[in-house]
Amino acid sequence: MLRHDGRTVFVAFGDRNEHVPLRPATPPLAVGDWIVERGGLVDAVLTRSSALRRRDPSSGGEQLIAANIDLVGIVCGLDRPVNVGRIQRFTSLAWDAGATPLVILNKADLVPDPTEAAAEILDHDPFAEVVAVSSTTTIGVEPLLERCRHQTLVLVGESGAGKSTLTNALAGLDIADTGRVRHGDNKGRHTTTARQLHVLGDSCCLIDTPGVREVGLVTDTDTIDEGFADIAELAADCRFSDCGHASEPGCAIRAAIESGVLSEDRLSAWDKLRREAAYEQRRSDVAARRSLDRSRGRMYRAATKARKERD
Repeated sequence: MLRHDGRTVFVAFGDRNEHVPLRPATPPLAVGDWIVERGGLVDAVLTRSSALRRRDPSSGGEQLIAANIDLVGIVCGLDRPVNVGRIQRFTSLAWDAGATPLVILNKADLVPDPTEAAAEILDHDPFAEVVAVSSTTTIGVEPLLERCRHQTLVLVGESGAGKSTLTNALAGLDIADTGRVRHGDNKGRHTTTARQLHVLGDSCCLIDTPGVREVGLVTDTDTIDEGFADIAELAADCRFSDCGHASEPGCAIRAAIESGVLSEDRLSAWDKLRREAAYEQRRSDVAARRSLDRSRGRMYRAATKARKERD
């Protein structure tokens, strides 16, 4: 599925594209979904191999971003300071999706040495995969295309990071609208307003998405640990299973910090994301219980009403 508007989906049939209406009971869809078309309608949605999602800032629920993706390209414009915390959040969303995170430092032509930004990211996450590109000069574009060959890449990031310009550079032609950033803060103006999948010949599939301000988590603590595997492994060696990694004796994490193997910043980021994930888990469990209680209440009232009518 290339894109959808809530009522119809835009899909590719060989060398032609068509709009296909949705059946009323069709479950929520995401760009990248594989669908079954029957009788001119979307009849079914195939099981996803991966699904990128975030917490919806307006409803607090889950918002699907893209499906069946292999790589999550976290686009950061080098015309502004690198936001390591935002990158870590997107990285957690990528692991939760079942995809591989890839940090893309765009606008590399605007700084004397893009490796400095890459080094800052690697200081906070030594396992991060980082590439530098320039959408305007096409530096790094070919290696990025090769990295994504025969895969589906979704581009995420804040407005103005250059996702649409990068989409055009990877495609080799203008397939996405682009806009200027504001003077002063280099923020974008939401040129991309919908998610859309582009098939780049035999290279890869590319999904461009609108810029996001909030990167809310909808994952669990185990998934957070995937992005902080070094800390999770250290925690397993602590003397106490409920170690708080503060002043407890035999704490492997404190020992790693004292020896310089692990930084306080990385530990703080891990702890913050784990606490947020745990909170979201508890909140969703409470919401599920309340929904079940409401359902049971409706069933009880219906049964009571039916019994009174019989009597």
